[in-house]
Formats: sequence, C-alpha cells, structure tokens
Amino acid sequence: MTSLECKQKMKNLLSSQLIIPIFALLILVIFNLIRDPSFFSIGIKTNTDGNPVLAGNLISILNNASELVILAIGMTFITSATKGQDISVGASSTIAACVLLRVIRGGSITPGSIMLGLLAAIIVAVLFCLFNGVLISVFNIQPMIASLILFTAGRPIADWITVGGNKTVDQKFLSGLGGFLPGCPIPSPILIVIAFVVVVILLLKFTTLGLFVQSVGINEKAAKLNGINPLIIKLLVFVILGICVSFAGSISFSRIGSINPETLLIDIEMDAILAVAIGGNSLAGGKFNLGGSILGAYIIQALTTTLYAMKVPSTDVKAYKAIVILILVISGSPVVKEAISKLAKKVGSKKAVKVEAK
Repeated sequence: MTSLECKQKMKNLLSSQLIIPIFALLILVIFNLIRDPSFFSIGIKTNTDGNPVLAGNLISILNNASELVILAIGMTFITSATKGQDISVGASSTIAACVLLRVIRGGSITPGSIMLGLLAAIIVAVLFCLFNGVLISVFNIQPMIASLILFTAGRPIADWITVGGNKTVDQKFLSGLGGFLPGCPIPSPILIVIAFVVVVILLLKFTTLGLFVQSVGINEKAAKLNGINPLIIKLLVFVILGICVSFAGSISFSRIGSINPETLLIDIEMDAILAVAIGGNSLAGGKFNLGGSILGAYIIQALTTTLYAMKVPSTDVKAYKAIVILILVISGSPVVKEAISKLAKKVGSKKAVKVEAK
C-alpha cells in the first residue's frame, strides 16, 4: 500500500461519522482495563430459577442498554425525517408497558395472553406516536414542542390505564421477555435487540425507506418534486417509533414485573437523543448513520456502568455523565471537526515544505 493510499484511508477515517463514538468507546475500554483488568470478564452464574447464565459487566452493559438501543433506532428515523426530536418516548414506553400489564392482568397469565398484550401495546403505542406525527407533519408544529404534550400527559395517562389495580405481576411469567429464556444463558433483551437490528437492517437494505427518509430530511420540497410524499414518510417513521417504544416499555416492565408510571424509563428520551448525537448524526436531520446511534447507546450505558463500578453515588452519576457527554458532543461538532481538519492541513503543508527543503 502506497503512502498516498494510507493518507487517503486515514483522511476517510478521520472524516467518518463513527470516529468520535469509536474513539470514545476505545477510551472507556482502556480506562476500565487499567482500573480493573477483570472489568470485561464474563463468567457463569446460577440465576433464581437455578439455570446457568452469563454474567459480568460486559453482559450487564449489553443487557441494560437494550431499551436505549431500540429507542435510539426510532429516534434516528425521527431526527432524520423531521429535523427534530420526540421527547415523549419515555412516556410512550410507559403507556405501552401499562397496556401490556392491563391485558395480562385481565385474565390468566399465559404465553398467549402475553403475546396478545404485546400486540395491544404495539397498537396503542403506534397510535400515540402517530398523534405526535400528525401534529408535526400535518400542522407543521416543531417536533420537540409537539411531543411536549405527550411528554407532560403521557405518564398520567399510563397511570389511568392501570388505575385502581395492582401494578405488579408474578415475574416468572415475563422472564422470557425481560430475563432469560429456559435453557438460554444469554439475557432475552440482548436477543431481542439483535433480532430488532437485523430486521431494521434488512428493511433498509431491501427497501427505499432509508433513501426516502433522508431525502425528506435533507430537502422536503425537492423530495416532493421527485414523487416522494413527505407526509407519508413522516407518519411512517412515527409508526416505526411506536413499535420501538412498545418493545422498550415491555422489556423494562418485564425485567422487574412491576410498573411505576412516574419512574419507568425516566429521562431515557434524553439518552436516546444523546445516543443519536454521539453517533455522529446531525440533530438537524438529513443523512443518518444507524450504526452510530446504536454505538452511542452502548457508550452511554458503558459510561453509566463504569461510574457505578467506581462507586459513584447514584445522585451524582447524571452530573458525571453530562460532563463526559458534553465533551463528546463538542468533539464531534462541525466547528471542532473543521478546526482539526485545518490543523491537519497546516501540519501536512509544513512537513511538505521541510521535505522540499531537504
């Protein structure tokens, strides 16, 4: 490989959207290995059902980030198509979880009733997300303002769905969704995320969804002139978001078998937005990198796990996360990237002058 090819590959790498999240993840890995060489070790332990399962910080990161990864995927589509963010995904997820609870609590809890509850949760979550979609795409309300309505009212609505009833169910009936499948040592949420990501990748690969979403986000008028209906595309991404929030809420509920509408997935909308930003995606819409958003979600969870492993008080974790994430977001901003590019060119020109002088 020639030096010119090496320089070109290095230039492409530095200009890639993934350079910041990859660099951040690398720093986290190195820091944890120095602090505790066994931090990423994976072992086998026996769970409460007496089955051997995988355990360790790495498994915890992959497992606990599941809801965030799914929501980050939905948020990426919303950001790309609408040039804004939906801040009600936490509330919508809570509504979906309460619908699941209401269905399975209404009769005998069986695999069939759980599947029916999941279907009902998806339908209700899609309808609520479409409410935001109509406000944004039909009435041209700014996404964050439109979703502020459901952000404010969503959790009380979730509480109304289960009012007067017990918000706890026997966890063993939901262990297959939020815990472990019988005979499988890998946490179910990790498997759900893998399946979810595969379906989304196939959807983008074999359909024009990704192209249409990005076209609408880049230039809505030009997309319309090329036969793309921006209204349909925007409503479609909210349908996708509804599916995402239904799975996120159901997984979170299934982990513990109980719901507190005021605290379930609290503040996760901010983490979902940050995952999109850390992943190198522009919050102003347009082109998106789904892999970057997924990586951003795992970085946020890895940071959280690291802080807890360092015995940082839970009340201080958000402050430390905010500082680190601020650094990451600023590092990936166009201003900083342009400054680094100019510095690299300046250093390169100086080296070229020295070579010529020799």
